[in-house]
Amino acid sequence: MREPAVPPELVERFGADPFGRLLGVRVEEVRPGYARVSLELRPEHRNFHGVVHGGLVFSLADCAFAAASNSHNRRAVAISATIHFLRAPAPGRLEAECAEEHRSRSLGSYRVGVRDGDGRLVATMQALVYRGEEPVVAVPP
Repeated sequence: MREPAVPPELVERFGADPFGRLLGVRVEEVRPGYARVSLELRPEHRNFHGVVHGGLVFSLADCAFAAASNSHNRRAVAISATIHFLRAPAPGRLEAECAEEHRSRSLGSYRVGVRDGDGRLVATMQALVYRGEEPVVAVPP
């Protein structure tokens, strides 16, 4: 049985995330159990070494994780996330892609890859959510 598409109201909610908007995150694609987000790197995204701040990379991965894990329109909240930084990103664009690896009634496991504008893998994240019963957005019947 095929899962229904992600309601447009839910995708809009992901795109309206205040912290994501502050960082410049754009929601590119959301499907059940999957999300892809991106941002254009700005000078204020750099740390005192002049490279992209690890917190920004984590935050972008977390935005993809939030969208993918909540894409079933059941409230999902993170209970753990582990990121591995592999290299400093090239200037330009960053993209995070998150895919669901496992989902049960109460838990979900997700893997995120973050790539720079050259397509090089910058970081990987493994994350786990607790899934509640309540919907994220009310969807008309």
